[in-house]
Amino acid sequence: MTLRGFYPVLCSADVAAARDFYVRHFGFEVTFDADWYVSLRRADAHHYELALLDPSHPTVPAAYRKPLQGGLLLNVEVDDVDAEYRRLVGDEGLVEELSLRSEEFGQRHFIVAGPDGVLIDVITNIPPGDEFAANFADAGTSPEHA
Repeated sequence: MTLRGFYPVLCSADVAAARDFYVRHFGFEVTFDADWYVSLRRADAHHYELALLDPSHPTVPAAYRKPLQGGLLLNVEVDDVDAEYRRLVGDEGLVEELSLRSEEFGQRHFIVAGPDGVLIDVITNIPPGDEFAANFADAGTSPEHA
C-alpha cells in the first residue's frame, strides 16, 4: 500500500461550530467547506489534517449516522505545553478536563474538552522515568527525541 494521506474525520452534531473551534484554537485553515463536510489543514504543516462530517449525510452508512458522544482523544504535541495551557485555558477559557501535569511515562500535558465530547490532549514530550524508559520501541530514544 502506498499511503497518500491519513487523517481523522469527526462526525459532528454542528459542523460549523466544530470548524470554528479547530480554526480558532488550534490554527487549522479551511481547505473545503460545505454545510455537511469541512476539511481542515495546518498551513505550516500540510500533513496535519482534520475533517468534520455531518453524521446524517448519505455517505455515512445508515447504522453509523450519529454524532460523536465522547470516547475520542486527539493528541496535539507542541513545543511549550505551559504556554499553550496559559493560552487555551487561561486566555481562551477552554474547559480543563485534566490539569497540567508531568507524567512518569514521558509527557507533560493537559486535556481540554472540544465539540462533540472530543478530548484534546495537549502534550510536550519530556524524559520518561526509569520505570517507563525501556517501554519505548527504541529504548535508547526517549520521546522528547522522537
